Amino acid sequence: MAEEKAGFVIDDRIDITDVVCPVTFVKAKVALEELDDGQILSIHMNDGEPVQNVPRSVKEDGHKILKLIDNEDGTYDLIVKKVEEE
Repeated sequence: MAEEKAGFVIDDRIDITDVVCPVTFVKAKVALEELDDGQILSIHMNDGEPVQNVPRSVKEDGHKILKLIDNEDGTYDLIVKKVEEE
């Protein structure tokens, strides 16, 4: 059920536009934990706190940020590659 976005094959996607920090990162973290190493997740989120905090937290967890897409409607899609914890 993979789809392509911004040149990346997306293995899974989540929409966190209906929650606020810190639940935004918690939902993103849970979604990443369900993926296999190397799979790609698209996180749909609102501008503001989520776009400031979620990418930083995902990177601090060791995952790779591939792209942050401005949808020009007040939302962003963060494309993240899961990196297995060592």
